[in-house]
Amino acid sequence: MITSMRWRLLTTAVAVAATACGGGNTGPAEDQTVPGAERTPKTAALETGANMMQAKAPVEQIAMYLVGFHPAKADPQMQMESHHYCDQVNEDFAQCVLYDGNTESARLHGVEYIISEKLYATLPAEEKPFWHPHNYEILSGTLRMPGLPDAAEEEALKGKINSYGKTWHFWKAGVFGEQPDALPLGPAHLAWSFNRDGEAKPGMIEARDNRMNLNTADARQRRAEWAPLARPQAGVDAIAGSFPSAKGAPAGVADNGDTAARGVPVMLMKR
Repeated sequence: MITSMRWRLLTTAVAVAATACGGGNTGPAEDQTVPGAERTPKTAALETGANMMQAKAPVEQIAMYLVGFHPAKADPQMQMESHHYCDQVNEDFAQCVLYDGNTESARLHGVEYIISEKLYATLPAEEKPFWHPHNYEILSGTLRMPGLPDAAEEEALKGKINSYGKTWHFWKAGVFGEQPDALPLGPAHLAWSFNRDGEAKPGMIEARDNRMNLNTADARQRRAEWAPLARPQAGVDAIAGSFPSAKGAPAGVADNGDTAARGVPVMLMKR
């Protein structure tokens, strides 16, 4: 896995390219903005002053931008595009804030924690249903780091082979084919990962690629050589029953037979 120091140097070297090419092309339409009164000059001035005078150490650690797709584990037909802004805390743990786009008007619709295979092995059985496998996302070419040169993207994502993510979406925004909720309503949704060709809704990946000038098929072909690094993961077959016609996956994507990861956690509201 890429070391923290090497990653900091890498992100510094490509910052200009990432700023120019890795954002500003995926945002909500004008009629889909958050309800509420326009910001006043007073609010804008206070924000400007705070931005100049207050420390923001946690958010300043965010150095990675990734874009991928999540189905809801309890309802895999609820599928969304999600833009990840991540802090690689150490070699085994990253934490990300998730948005439905990459413009100033994008809505924060979730969070994701990413852990290595080593940390996943320490989890108790009751915790495993919360963590989805990443190998299909990486090897299929659907998980991308817009704005980075291919070599830099590949260096970073190769280090995420065999990792797992715990993702909660709080706002139904960015769901493919659906109007977003005006506000973050209802309970959070536990997200999962796609693990077979044909699970993603037709047109969703292509729409992202066309909008962001990405080519998933090319990325998949380039990453095929990483297959020997991939080991069977828990949860690969967790939502397979919702997609009986979905067949095939890149070499290296396989379920490890651990049934503990296949359950769907249920959130209950107490009164």
